[in-house]
Amino acid sequence: MAKTLYDKIVDSHVIRPLDASGRQVLLYVDRTVLNEYTSPQAFTGLRQAQRPVWRPQAALGTVDHVNPTAARRTTQMPDPGAARQTAYFVENCRDFGIELFDVMHPLQGIEHVVMTEIGSVLPGMVIAAGDSHTTTYGALGTLGFGIGTSDIEHYLATQTVIYKRLKTMRVTVDGTLGPGVRSKDIIMALVEKIGASGATGYAIEFQGAAIRALSVEARMTICNMAVECGARGAMMAPDEKVFAYLQGRPRAPQGALWDAALASWQALHSDADAVFDAEVALHADDIAPMVTWGTSPDQAVRIHQHVPDPAGETDPARRHDMERALHYMGLRAGQAVDTIAIQRAFIGSCTNSRIEDLRDAARVLRGRKVAAGVTAMVVPGSSSVRRAAEAEGLDQVFIDAGFEWRQSGCSMCLAMNDDILASGERCASSTNRNFEGRQGTGARTHLMSPAMVAAAAIAGRLADARAYLEGM
Repeated sequence: MAKTLYDKIVDSHVIRPLDASGRQVLLYVDRTVLNEYTSPQAFTGLRQAQRPVWRPQAALGTVDHVNPTAARRTTQMPDPGAARQTAYFVENCRDFGIELFDVMHPLQGIEHVVMTEIGSVLPGMVIAAGDSHTTTYGALGTLGFGIGTSDIEHYLATQTVIYKRLKTMRVTVDGTLGPGVRSKDIIMALVEKIGASGATGYAIEFQGAAIRALSVEARMTICNMAVECGARGAMMAPDEKVFAYLQGRPRAPQGALWDAALASWQALHSDADAVFDAEVALHADDIAPMVTWGTSPDQAVRIHQHVPDPAGETDPARRHDMERALHYMGLRAGQAVDTIAIQRAFIGSCTNSRIEDLRDAARVLRGRKVAAGVTAMVVPGSSSVRRAAEAEGLDQVFIDAGFEWRQSGCSMCLAMNDDILASGERCASSTNRNFEGRQGTGARTHLMSPAMVAAAAIAGRLADARAYLEGM
């Protein structure tokens, strides 16, 4: 019977079914990554039950959510709550034998950036972690999904989770992206098209010529944000680009093990006659640079469009959401998006803080200056990305343009550290969520690609990066 890539990976990890339908299963999980924010209760549960971690070598801890990203890094946590969380995380990793990348570790960084760059994410794996954007790993032919605190405890004790099989959705993106259009625009166009709950209950597999043309890091952006349309899994079949990306990474297989792994990875694709539960098609030629205007990732338009009018929405619930979003964002229906002024610009997060993202933003910024009245900052996704950018001179491009060049961490993606927007401040952001209060109480967030953030910083308003990229 023909199978999808999703079904192949799930089937290879099922220990046993847990109900008569076979939809609920006990699923083996290959690896996890832990952070200081979502793990404390899980470790407390283990301590209270006097249970060890079943396979501590299959877990990695990294401090990323609450740590400061100031240019000069220290172990000091300005916030007492963050200090307690971090200290307890250090204690837990030590006592349970789990490797930890703390704030001073040379490989510290955002969990989803670190795991891929060290080679801990491999095709065919199942990876579950306490962060919804674990879907990022699907770019490598991996099934990654977020789990709650009780599930983290169950995983740590047993190397398994109780898992309900998802339906499958194929999103086909054919055609060729135009100049200045990025993978962030693909996923934002999909979320806008099917809605914030359009893929709830599904695992998405992305296929098509436009997907195959993307770099591995660009694919990660798409899989990362697939959760913003409700998907609990997002996958792409691994190909030669993925194999080249992985080869030689510190924790990827070497020698004969690499050869054996490569042979198995080449079979990781959906069968040609596999049937998906849902199909969605996008055409890359029709996609333009996208920005959000509201307080949900699906409230998005092209950069040269206008803020939608709720009066034209026939669904009462959606109309109410639009009206609320307009009020919160301080916008009016019909307003041209590229006239919206900003006060802040942020490049970072697990969505768009890899070296390719920084290179793309630097192309826009080179030889230009941040507009008066705009505070701009760039936060590399890991210490390794930061070093690589400095080796290429990208840090100086950002600094010369007027950006703050900071240390790695989740930073202004969410208001859990000292990088927070003031109430009413409007930010062009390369992050994944624009919910009310996401970047600070009363903060107003517009999502877009790193190049678009750079363009907005220069213009002092939402702007089209294509005007600065000269056809790139």
